[in-house]
Amino acid sequence: MKLVSQKLSFIVASAALVLAGCAKKPDRPHPGSTVLGPQTGGPGIPSGPTDTSFGQNTTGLVDRGSDFDPNGHNRTALQAQAVLFDFDKSDIKTSEREKLKIAKEYLDKNPTHRLLLEGRCDWRGTAEYNLGLGDRRANAAKKYLQTLGVPVDRLETLSKGSLEAAKNADEATMAKDRRVDLVVVNPVAAAPKPL
Repeated sequence: MKLVSQKLSFIVASAALVLAGCAKKPDRPHPGSTVLGPQTGGPGIPSGPTDTSFGQNTTGLVDRGSDFDPNGHNRTALQAQAVLFDFDKSDIKTSEREKLKIAKEYLDKNPTHRLLLEGRCDWRGTAEYNLGLGDRRANAAKKYLQTLGVPVDRLETLSKGSLEAAKNADEATMAKDRRVDLVVVNPVAAAPKPL
C-alpha cells in the first residue's frame, strides 16, 4: 500500500511539474502599442519626419501631397492592386499578374518612385512560419516585376506575416489577408535633410 501511495505521489508531482513548465504562449502586441508603432520600410528608409531644401511647407515638413505619409509612403495609389494568394502558397496566380503590370505602368509614369512589397498572411500558422511565407510572397511579386522590366533598385520587400491579420476570421476575410500590398515610396519625400 505504501508503494502505491509513493507512486501516486510521484505521478502527481511529475504532472504538476510538467504543467508548470507549459506556459501559455504570449499574445503578440498590437503594432500601435509598441515603442515604434506601426512602422514599415526597411534599410535606407527613415522612420521620422524629414525636411529638405526644396518642397518645404510652413511646418518644416516636406510637402508630400495628401497621399504620402511622413515616411514618404502612399498606401492608396495602388491599394486596389494588392496581389492575392491561395492558402499556404507564394506563387503569383495568372489572375493576379495584371495587377503587377498596372504597378509597373505606375512606376514607368513616376520614375522617382519605388515600390515596397509587403507580404501578408492570414492568422493560421505560427508567427515565424507566417513571416517566412509573407517574405516568399513579397519576393515572388518582386521577381515577377523584375521580369516585366522593373529595376531591382526600385523594389523593396517586407514581410508582415500574420501580424495584422484578423484572428479567427471567416474564409472571405482570410482570403483578403493572404496578399502582397503595393506601397508607393517617394524617396525624395523621405530623404533626410542634407548636413
